[in-house]
Amino acid sequence: MHIIRRPRAEDAAAIHELSVACDVAVLGVPDTTLGDVEDVLAEPTLDLGRDAWLAHDADGGLLAWAWACGPGDSDLVEIEVIVRPGTSGLAERLWPVVVERAREIAGERGYDTATVDAVVYRADETKRALAEQHGFEHSTSYFRMRVDFDGPVEPPAEPPGLTVHTGESDEIRREAHQVLEDAFAHHHGFVRSGYDLWFERRQQQSVNDWSQLTLARIDGRPAAALHANDQFVIDESCGYVASLAVLPEFRGRGLGRFLLRRAFAADAARGRKGTILHVDSNNVTPALGLYESAGMRSVLIMDAWRRRI
Repeated sequence: MHIIRRPRAEDAAAIHELSVACDVAVLGVPDTTLGDVEDVLAEPTLDLGRDAWLAHDADGGLLAWAWACGPGDSDLVEIEVIVRPGTSGLAERLWPVVVERAREIAGERGYDTATVDAVVYRADETKRALAEQHGFEHSTSYFRMRVDFDGPVEPPAEPPGLTVHTGESDEIRREAHQVLEDAFAHHHGFVRSGYDLWFERRQQQSVNDWSQLTLARIDGRPAAALHANDQFVIDESCGYVASLAVLPEFRGRGLGRFLLRRAFAADAARGRKGTILHVDSNNVTPALGLYESAGMRSVLIMDAWRRRI
């Protein structure tokens, strides 16, 4: 017998244990921290009373965790279904539930259809098969890239006319947010969000550090931005570049490489072993080539699966 209920913030530790068990079964190592789970539970656009579910066995053991979340004002809804290895019947029960909730979320926002995305580890054959069974098709792949340091990293020289600013002030945060919004406008799965939601989402994240938000101006004009955080510090002792963007009119000047090398130098100075980031294999800019040429290598592949309903 499975007991289904809504999650609460205090369920974070149990959800983390479940997530780690699933990671280890697929990858051989954990890939989820307690902070990752806490950040999902605190996500401003996730209504725990309507958008998320936990499933227990008769003895109270946690067997599954699922949610549907619309990250911004669009028809795009992200879903997740995590089921303890060896558990029968729950995945088949929960996938239709989260897909239907995704349809409802899009409808509540005024859309006639919903675009539903699920991200699955390439190595997770069982979950990939479930996505296909429920009408999802592969849409893109994300590569986790990593570079390791064997000592200090020399900071790059600043290009002419460039000034660098960090995100402790509201002015810089707002300019960096606008750069990220405009630069990522045509990327797969990107949904615009206003500054207030963007700020709230990152302010509540346990890994956020506004000093790791960098805005580059060229001749006083916002041109590029990099937002790093501490997501991989606890488990990998690595920095994490969550976003790196250059506005179209400033591309081809080496700004992306400059900000990336600057992040490497900062992470090395903090005593971290390396830097990690994720890149879409169908990125509208040649980002994968940039990262490889900077010494990064792929260490994990995740596939995005999409269904329009």
